Amino acid sequence: MSLLDEKIIPGDYGMTFGTNAKEDKDLARIKKKVMELKGITDVILNTEIFPREFTVHTDRLVEVKDVEEKVEETGFHAIPKSLFAL
Repeated sequence: MSLLDEKIIPGDYGMTFGTNAKEDKDLARIKKKVMELKGITDVILNTEIFPREFTVHTDRLVEVKDVEEKVEETGFHAIPKSLFAL
């Protein structure tokens, strides 16, 4: 595992996660929970695709596992997508 796999790098790119949440209200709960983490500046929800995705932007290094754990508190899962297509 590398730094890019374990942490969300600050800046405009952020990190995208897939989730098994389907309803807008569930995605809003996920956004609210993730925003509780220190260093998170924005969570952008993508409801146009399935499975649903959200992108997390930060102002400091944030552990990917911390985001995953916050989402699990809502009863859903967050799976980080790879940064670069192979």
